[in-house]
Amino acid sequence: MTFCLESTIVKPEKDKDINNAVILLHGYGGDGKDISMLTLNWRKHMPNTMFICPNGHEPCAINPVGYQWFDLSNDDPNYILNESLKAEIKLFRFLEEVKKEYNFDNNQIVLSGFSQGCMMSINIGLTSEKPFNCIVGFSGKIINPENLRVRKKNTTNTLLIHGDMDDIVSPTYLLEAKDFLIRENIIVETHLIKNCGHHIPVEASSIALNYILKKIY
Repeated sequence: MTFCLESTIVKPEKDKDINNAVILLHGYGGDGKDISMLTLNWRKHMPNTMFICPNGHEPCAINPVGYQWFDLSNDDPNYILNESLKAEIKLFRFLEEVKKEYNFDNNQIVLSGFSQGCMMSINIGLTSEKPFNCIVGFSGKIINPENLRVRKKNTTNTLLIHGDMDDIVSPTYLLEAKDFLIRENIIVETHLIKNCGHHIPVEASSIALNYILKKIY
């Protein structure tokens, strides 16, 4: 099946059943192939898991060979919120296609993402009618806490990881997100990685892998 978002798909070995999926959402200017690099190690430990890494629904405004989930050329908060809501519509459609194609329920799907992809994972994960297996976010934030508070429909368990030297998305957003999620009765685990900028180091990848393994097995 062709999904509404072009995707890099990493399936288990041919003799393995597919029991669950990890959806990986890339950051601003990236693509599915970029974020799929996480699967090189993860798949060794999750033999029955497929990984689906969609491209953003729009070409990136500053990197035409990459993609974006929402435009950042205008820093008005209302504009960014509205653009992210457009991306949500596309992602919800994409997830419904994935669930139908592989006969998955939400509790068999892990939502994960980096930077913009983290922001979208949080919003999609918490506004769905049914909770997902878990949300795993790297170097992101909550786009608009007040809007999310109104729209939240579930309490999907969440892991957030951030670098303490991130100069793109400030690590203070990790603390803000943690506070928000606790207040909304969501079980959240957070990790601040020392001497780490805006990327996913091996330490963060390992923390995320161990967290996911506890959730899906």
